[in-house]
Amino acid sequence: MLLALDTSTRMVGIALYDGVQVLSETLWVSQDYHTVELAPAVAEIMGKCGVKPEALSALAVALGPGSFTGLRIGLALAKGIAYVNHIPIMGVPTLDILAAGQPLRKEGMAAVLRAGRGRLAVGWYHAEDGQWIPDGKAETLTALELNRRILEPTLVCGELTADEQRLLVRKRKNVILASPAQAIRRPSYLAELGWRRLQAGKIDDPATLTPVYLHYNLPIPES
Repeated sequence: MLLALDTSTRMVGIALYDGVQVLSETLWVSQDYHTVELAPAVAEIMGKCGVKPEALSALAVALGPGSFTGLRIGLALAKGIAYVNHIPIMGVPTLDILAAGQPLRKEGMAAVLRAGRGRLAVGWYHAEDGQWIPDGKAETLTALELNRRILEPTLVCGELTADEQRLLVRKRKNVILASPAQAIRRPSYLAELGWRRLQAGKIDDPATLTPVYLHYNLPIPES
């Protein structure tokens, strides 16, 4: 039984997966209360499914990019459960989770999530061999910068405000906005990705597993 935890942003997700089916998943928008909400939510989902802690055989956790505090809280709980139960842990990049839930298409894709201070964490992907493959490392961009970077038809999915969506759809021929349902990072996809890593032997060392943070330059104020 694999437990999946995603606390990358205010959108928090938990899932239980047995390798055959998703037994349960839950997600909600937290008002930065990850510390007090996460552990009780894990206990609740496991209780509803009748899964005791000793029945867990693996853990998958979202690594970011995302919120500094949110990622630390999720990773700390995941590591604690892994240590106590002596089970393997797999870290999965957060943008890969979002990408995994998108339908494959010939156009490229930009997966985005909140990076703080009005900026977005953006990962670029292309479809190959039945899956989305990342094109290089994620980067931080404003919605305007993202708009200017899209020069050909591109699917854009993820956490966007109404203003950001309006800005992007000005390029109607090139920006294909995912629906609100597709824009959500579902923890069940994190569970599947974590399970694949487990089967492939790509297990992380909990002592060295760390979140992924993106750095960006702040604008220099005019003198």
